[in-house]
Amino acid sequence: MLKIDLSGTNVLVTGASRGIGKAIAESLGQAGARVGIHYKSNKEKALALAKEIGNGSLVFPADLANPGDCLTFFDEAAKEMGGIDVLINNAGIAIESPVSRPNCEWLDDWEDTINVNLTALALLSKIAVEHFIPRGGGRIINISSRAAFRGDTTDYLAYAASKGGVVSLTRSIARGFGKQNVKAFLIAPGFVRTDMAQDFFELYGEEKILEEISLPKLTEPSDVAPLIAFIAAGMADHASGGTFDINAASYVH
Repeated sequence: MLKIDLSGTNVLVTGASRGIGKAIAESLGQAGARVGIHYKSNKEKALALAKEIGNGSLVFPADLANPGDCLTFFDEAAKEMGGIDVLINNAGIAIESPVSRPNCEWLDDWEDTINVNLTALALLSKIAVEHFIPRGGGRIINISSRAAFRGDTTDYLAYAASKGGVVSLTRSIARGFGKQNVKAFLIAPGFVRTDMAQDFFELYGEEKILEEISLPKLTEPSDVAPLIAFIAAGMADHASGGTFDINAASYVH
């Protein structure tokens, strides 16, 4: 039987206190990883998760909309954990912002989305590459979205654009730093039952989403996490630069 073994591996996961990030952290912990759990405001949930996972897992606060926080957050995690082997950029936001909004408000929503979903991810990825190379390599796993490839509704233009940027960034890292043993991967979920998706459910209804997918039930965070643990363990390294779609066949390309 294939066994995922992450014993002795330090993995840093952004947005890990809830939703997909929490499921990822749990799956990593079950495989033996020591997990660095990033959170923005849910300190109690992050601490409870670290205790549940065990393996010496630690928690790290940061507001990823602030570039300075990104810098200090990664450096602190690397220092306290004795180095990072895998970075999983999971944190993200989705702001409903119809084109009918006043331009200044729409632009604020755009900038907030890009700052968290793309700029912070890019900065953390850059720092991780610089950290990995002298250590002999590492892995970056970036959570993009189905929306990066098929687009999104007009209320979520910024979200789709930010996730599209993640695709090009990840592929460029994979192509540019592979010889230094740095691998980069994309995970592109469709709708997953999380707190972040709840606003969309309330706006459009869950039945509309179920009509789009080819499976009889909505994707859960636990449907996403095991694949990420598999990749983090180095069991798909020659898929570096590739995209793993987890969208219940709602978009096939």
